[in-house]
Amino acid sequence: MTSPVKTSLLLAALVACSSGYAQSTLTRDQAKAEHDRIEATAKADKKACDAMQGNAEDVCEAQAKAREKVAKAELRYRQSGKQGDRMKVDDVKAEAAYEVAKEKCEDFEGDQQSQCKKDAKAEQEAARKAAKGNAGARAGAGGMR
Repeated sequence: MTSPVKTSLLLAALVACSSGYAQSTLTRDQAKAEHDRIEATAKADKKACDAMQGNAEDVCEAQAKAREKVAKAELRYRQSGKQGDRMKVDDVKAEAAYEVAKEKCEDFEGDQQSQCKKDAKAEQEAARKAAKGNAGARAGAGGMR
């Protein structure tokens, strides 16, 4: 029953691993190029969802939006290098995983759907709590990356 939640968390982990965090800021031209790439990828991802139907299409669209939001948050962090933007990335990841998991719960009905959504919310809260704990550990270990 928590498979949609686990899948969404895996998606968030893959996005985190694939993009990584930069330790230096970007030039204006680099940031614009990266923003344009994110926009183009998001547009292609959303277009790919058009071939689907029903909740599969909704899940696909939620995943595309999640990847876009995470990529944009990571770009903001790469531009600024600020700890606050780094913490925002973790928050956006938790929110994105929750939105995808919640959409996947629509495959269920009644009590199963309700429990699935509760599990998704609990996972989101756990991810946010872990992110806050990690932020405190990073600050204690010397601040920004």
